[in-house]
Amino acid sequence: MVQMKLVVDHIKDTPLALHIDEPVETFPLLAGMQNDKVCCISGRIEGDVTVIREYDNIRVTGRITAPLALSCSRCLADYTSFVDTSFTIFFRKESAVTPSGEDELELGEMDLLSSSYSGDEIDLTHEIEEQIAMEIPLKPLCSETCKGLCHECGIDLNTSSCSCSKEPASLTFSALKDFKVIKK
Repeated sequence: MVQMKLVVDHIKDTPLALHIDEPVETFPLLAGMQNDKVCCISGRIEGDVTVIREYDNIRVTGRITAPLALSCSRCLADYTSFVDTSFTIFFRKESAVTPSGEDELELGEMDLLSSSYSGDEIDLTHEIEEQIAMEIPLKPLCSETCKGLCHECGIDLNTSSCSCSKEPASLTFSALKDFKVIKK
């Protein structure tokens, strides 16, 4: 297991290279997503990260990959996919002075790419799992052209065709379609 915690005093002006090859259980957020059946990470999380000091900041640049086993949200077919993400994060020492009040602040590009740390260590675990989690699709599709399932008979329209009506169904009064009035 690679050490995901960096000692700030050991980071110099020359790049420090780290190789990551970890099981999903190393990353609590990803393990939780897998336990909740949001996705299935079907292999090890791998990547390379470079760390360097730039003035008062620590720049972390990396590329992380993870194999996924997903279920299509249209046709329910299982398929495999791959997360391959590159990132750059600037870590700043958490300052003792924090903005007070409820004033609005405009964030610049550097603010969106930065994170803060306190103490003498930076733990990369959360940043790496966050990069992967952001790449996992909310509604996975086996392909952009997936036709899904027939709304009447449930057949997979990617592999078969059906004889059901192709007219768009209006569900507005569908609960009343078989309603019968009995006169007395």
